[in-house]
This record gives sequence, C-alpha cells and structure tokens, in this order.
Amino acid sequence: MTRDALEGKVAIVTGAGRGIGRETAIRLAAEGARVVVAEIDAETGRETTEHIRRERGEALYVETDVTEPESVERLVRETVQAYGRVDVLHNNAGGSTERDGLVTEVPLEEWWRTIRVDLFGTFLGCRYGIAEMMRGGGGSVINMASLVALRGIAGRHAYTAAKGGIVSLTRGLAAGYARHRVRVNAIAPGGVATERILAMMGDRAETLLAEGAGIPSIGRPSDIADLVVFLASDRSRLITGAIIPVDSGASATTSVG
Repeated sequence: MTRDALEGKVAIVTGAGRGIGRETAIRLAAEGARVVVAEIDAETGRETTEHIRRERGEALYVETDVTEPESVERLVRETVQAYGRVDVLHNNAGGSTERDGLVTEVPLEEWWRTIRVDLFGTFLGCRYGIAEMMRGGGGSVINMASLVALRGIAGRHAYTAAKGGIVSLTRGLAAGYARHRVRVNAIAPGGVATERILAMMGDRAETLLAEGAGIPSIGRPSDIADLVVFLASDRSRLITGAIIPVDSGASATTSVG
C-alpha cells in the first residue's frame, strides 16, 4: 500500500492509546490519513498523537468515552470541525476482563460493562459516524469482532455476546447504508500479542509468535492494522458486510500444521 492510498481521508480510531488501536492509528497516518485519536486515557491518547506527529503525520487527540452518547457525538463533531469530514471509522475500543466467565457465574455488573464498552460503544460510533459519512458522500466503517463470535468457546460469555452482537450489527449496517456509499465490515481477530497479552503469556510469547515453519499461533497488532488500512482504502470498494477472521485458521479448521 502506498502513502497516497489514504491521502486526504479523515479517520477516527477509538481506543487508540494502546495495542491494536495505537498500531492502527499510526499505520493510517503513515498511509496519508489525518487521524483522530479517540481514547479515554489522556496520557496514552496523547502519546499516540505525538508519535504520529513526530513521524510527520497529522493527528488530533479527542478524549472519548465510547459508552457515553454525548462523548461520541462530541468526538465526531470535533473531527468535522478540525478536518471537515469523516471518511473512516475504526471502532476498536473494547475488551474483556478476568471477571468475565460462564453465564451462570459472571457478575451482572461485568456483563453490562462489557456490553456497554464493546457493543454499545460500537453502536454509538456507527450512529454518529455514519450520519456524518452520509453527509460527506460515503465512507468505510471497520468494527472489531472476535474469534469468540465465530466459535463456541467456554467462558467469557459477556464478551462472546457483545462480539456476536457486533457481527450481526455489522451485517445489518452494511445492508442499510450501502445505497449511501457507506461500507461496513468487521475484523475477527484470534490471539493478538498486545502489551497486555504479552505480559500474561510471559515466556510462551516468543514461541507462539515464531514465524518459522507453519503459521504463527498468534498475531501482532500490525497484522490487524494491515487489514484496517486495506478496508479503509478504496481498494476494498466492493467489500461490505464481511466478517474477516485474522486468527491463523482457528475459526475454519480444527488444526493448522
């Protein structure tokens, strides 16, 4: 992908302070997009923004709580005030915690926390982002699903429900807004070696990330960012309503070797 692939486009990335969101924001800027870093944590959000600027990219930080309608509406409004339009929305903010579990055991507050951050946050991003895209003549929405939305996996039932909802929402939005030239797709990652996951895996990390014989067991944030850049660009103009796994084949096979 050349730098002009996203030249002139305006992209919002939620949860851009760390992990996949940070890598995606940096890559979008490197490809020529003007990037709005949406992050609830001001310190990490500003770090991402300053990194992009040091690399001669253009970026704006907007403190954002994706669970609050007023916050997401303000995010889109400030994006338009700064750059005049919204072309790309990457609804990346989300995740699960160790409190998640079986439906008979998960605390109710954890259920609603997960639904609010992952599913409701994605809904709000689409609600305000797509409205602006329609005014600008179209755009690309990239949601974050998960391997757990494609396969039955024991435990983490709040996260599974939220990500499953994102899959269905993505398909419905793709059908509903195609006539407005708004494409809506979702990425369904398997294991990704973010800072948090690397800390949890410890010494196993390098083995799982090895790129020798066969396909690595887990990916890097850059693997997801590569796909986001493609879906954000006009080179994916015929792709909408797709749920794209990035999971080393886990959702399609029993084993890869």
